[in-house]
Amino acid sequence: MRAYIKGTGSYTPDKVVPNSFFEAVGSSDEWIHNRLGIKERRVVTDQTTSDLAAEAAKRALADAELSPSDIQLIVVATATPDRPAPSCACFVQEKLGAFNAVAFDISAVCSGALFALATGAQYISSGMFKRVMVIGADTFSNITDWNRRDSVFFGDGAGAIVLEATEEDKGFVDFLLHTDGRGKDGFTVYAGGSEQPASEETLSNGGHYFTMDGKAVYETATAVVPKSINALLERNTTSVDQLKFMLPHQPSIGILKTIAEKIGLPFEKVKTNMDKYANTSGGTIPIVLDETLKNEPPTPGDLLLFAAVGAGWTWGTALYKW
Repeated sequence: MRAYIKGTGSYTPDKVVPNSFFEAVGSSDEWIHNRLGIKERRVVTDQTTSDLAAEAAKRALADAELSPSDIQLIVVATATPDRPAPSCACFVQEKLGAFNAVAFDISAVCSGALFALATGAQYISSGMFKRVMVIGADTFSNITDWNRRDSVFFGDGAGAIVLEATEEDKGFVDFLLHTDGRGKDGFTVYAGGSEQPASEETLSNGGHYFTMDGKAVYETATAVVPKSINALLERNTTSVDQLKFMLPHQPSIGILKTIAEKIGLPFEKVKTNMDKYANTSGGTIPIVLDETLKNEPPTPGDLLLFAAVGAGWTWGTALYKW
C-alpha cells in the first residue's frame, strides 16, 4: 500500500511586505532579490497559524472532492503554533469540523512538511489510516525582530496535502530523513521553553525572536541535501535525468542553485516561489507543490523529488511517482 497525493491547497495572507520595507534596517531590494531570490512576502495581521492551515486544508479537501469527515489523521508541521499547548492540529481539526481525525503536530521547522509527509505515508502504508491531511503552516512574522537585517528572510503561509491509500503503481516511493542535533544553535529561538522560560528579561533581550547563523545554514544545506538526494536516487536505481521536477523547501535561490548544480539537475526543473512568498518554513513545500500541480501538472509515471533542510539540523528527501 502506498500513499498518493489526492488533493492539494495553499493559502497566504493578504498583506504584502515588499523588499523596500527593509531599507530602514540597512538592506535593499537589489541585495535581497539577487542573493535570496525574494521580491516580497506575505504576513498576517489578525490571523493565527491555524487560521492559515485550516484555509489551506479546506482548499485541499475541495481539490480532493472530500469532506472533513473523510479525514482520519491530521498532521500539522509548524514551528509557530497558536499556543504551546494544545497542538496547532487540534485547532485545525476544530476549525475544519474534522472530528473523526486524530490530530497532532510535528516540529522540524523548515523540514517539517517533509517529515509530516513521511509520517502520514507510513500510517497509510501500515494500513492504520486510509486518508491523511498533511499541513505545513507557519507565521514567522510573530518571531521576527523587524528591526534586524535578517528579518528579510521569512514570510507567512500554509499548504495542505491530502494523502490517500492506493495499490496502484504511484505515490511516495521512498523517504530519507536525517537529524544532527549538534546544529541546534544554527537556527533557534532561545526563549519560551523550559531552558529559558518567558520572563521580563527574555522579553527585553529579544529571546523570543529567531536567531540564525546564515553562513552555517548555507554550508549545511549545500553539503547534506545533495548527499541525501544522491543516496535516495541510488537506492531506488533512479538517475537525475529521470526526474520531472524538484520540489524543494525555499531557503534561498543561492542554496537551491548550488544543490541543483551538485546533483546535475537543470535549474529549470527546480520549482521556486520565494520571489512571492519568501521562506514560509513549514509551508514552503506544500505551497510550491500546490502551485506546480495547478500550473504545470505532471503526467502519469513522472518522478518528483522533494527536498528540505531545517533547524536542528534536520533534512530529508523523498521520491514520488505520479
